[in-house]
Amino acid sequence: MANTYTQLYIHYIFSTKHHYPLIQPEFEQRLYKYITGIGREKGYPVLAVGGMADHLHVLVSLSPTISVAKTIQTIKGNSSKWINDCFYPERRQFNWQSGYGAFSIGRSGVNRLKDYIKNQKKHHEKMTFKEEYRMFLEKYGVSWDEKYVWG
Repeated sequence: MANTYTQLYIHYIFSTKHHYPLIQPEFEQRLYKYITGIGREKGYPVLAVGGMADHLHVLVSLSPTISVAKTIQTIKGNSSKWINDCFYPERRQFNWQSGYGAFSIGRSGVNRLKDYIKNQKKHHEKMTFKEEYRMFLEKYGVSWDEKYVWG
């Protein structure tokens, strides 16, 4: 074939280091826009970003030339540097956890997942981050061990 055509959607879930509530309301929306800009610049559209003070969900239309791991490494690395530079310059206390969840979804699930990500505050009135993350691991049939998930 002369061209490459793909449709790859990845739902990333990742937390702040030690699950500290460091994503403050005063910069939360700016962070979401910043992450969207990272994706635009790097060639993988970010379709939705949302979360809570201790974690984020990011839905990406994955580029066929950039791996799942490289995509999230760039998002996490660039965004943590930006947060520290802009909001924690003296203490440089912001870090993401080292791991992440990455789940592929089909085109038919994109709009439903966008709504889910957009409504994180509502979902977390009834469910903790740990409960939510376990739910996704189970939903996608991922084998996991509790002692290695929350490090």
